[in-house]
Parts: sequence; structure tokens; C-alpha cells
Amino acid sequence: MKSPVFISNLTGKLENFHAISTNTLSNDFCKAMHQGTARRKKSKKVICVECYSWSLLEGFRKNVATALQRNSDLLSSRYLSKEELPVIKDKQFRFNAHGELINKTHLQNLVDITRHNPDCTFTLWTKKKQLINRFFSGAFMYKRNNPKPSNLILVYSNPYIDDIMYKLPLFFDKTFNNVSPDRFLDEQNCTGQKCKDCLLCYTHNNTTTIVEKVKNYGKKT
Repeated sequence: MKSPVFISNLTGKLENFHAISTNTLSNDFCKAMHQGTARRKKSKKVICVECYSWSLLEGFRKNVATALQRNSDLLSSRYLSKEELPVIKDKQFRFNAHGELINKTHLQNLVDITRHNPDCTFTLWTKKKQLINRFFSGAFMYKRNNPKPSNLILVYSNPYIDDIMYKLPLFFDKTFNNVSPDRFLDEQNCTGQKCKDCLLCYTHNNTTTIVEKVKNYGKKT
């Protein structure tokens, strides 16, 4: 049986990577963050205003949004059966190249995919640390135990620009931080190389703080 989950072929700095993503444009959390209506620190600029995914899916990759919406609907509405889980042959794999966690059902499906493919290391980017905390601490009432899989790397996507987060939230392995191009130059360790040639985010290692300069993705400055 072929899995109904859509797997993206990534390009640019993520060339040769594959991902399971969802539609940023229909995600209520993403919409609120991108439009600036989410509650946040007034003194801090939010990276979601510069969202690359939003720009791409509204622009020349509108056709991709349709496939990603199918993932949004599927992964957030019910638990996939074992037969529906995709078989991943990659060594490293990305969750959320586009989009954000929708709900606990979405997260459970990603965890099940991770467990179904023990020889692959999966990296999940998310800003929803409360959902992660509740899920892996057992706050939700599940019939099954939900320890964090050893082949899952959780990256907390810091929403605030120029506010590097060094302390890891509970259950997270790394933080990903965006800074202005002319700030924190000595700490920028995501500097434009291909991810396949770096793998700081995609392997268990001693680097827990990732820092990248903000990109404008063709916007006029």
C-alpha cells in the first residue's frame, strides 16, 4: 500500500533532502504570527513576518500548497494506520520545511512515522514548545506510552530576531535563532552552506544553538 502522505523534494540550501510538511497559509498559528496578531513581546521583532514559506507558497510555488494542504488535512484529522506510514530510506529527514504543528494528532503521526523508520534521523522544527511538553510529559490522555524517539531531533524555532536562545526548552535538542546580518557575527554558524554539507541540525552533536542571519527572500529593503 502506498502511503497517502505527500513527501516533498527540497531545493536550495536543502537540496537532496526530503520533507513531510503542511500548508503554512492555512495554519491558524502561522497566520497569526505572520500577520502580527499573535500575542508577543512588543519590543521584539518576530521572524514569522519574514516567513520564507509564506512568500514561496503565495508566489511561484502555489501548486505545492495544494499538496501540502492534503497533508494538513490528513495528518491533523486522524491517526494513520501502520500500513499508511511512509517508508523512509534517507539517513536524515525533515519535518516542517513548511508549516507548523497543527495539533496533537499531527504530532502523534510524525512520531509514529519516526518510530516506523528507526534507521533514519528525523528533525522537527516547531515553535509550539507547550504542545511538545504536554505530549512527551504525558499530559494528554493516550492509550499508549509516548517517550521521545531516540531518532527524533527537536529544534525550537525561536520566534524573536536578535534574541538568541541558549537554554533548551524541555524535550528539545537545539534552538534555531535568526539575527540581523550585521549582529552576532561570531555566533552565526548557519552561514549559507548546503545543509547536506553541514548537518548540525540533522544529527545528534554538541552544537545546541544554531544562529542564522535573516534573509529577505527577494523583498525590497
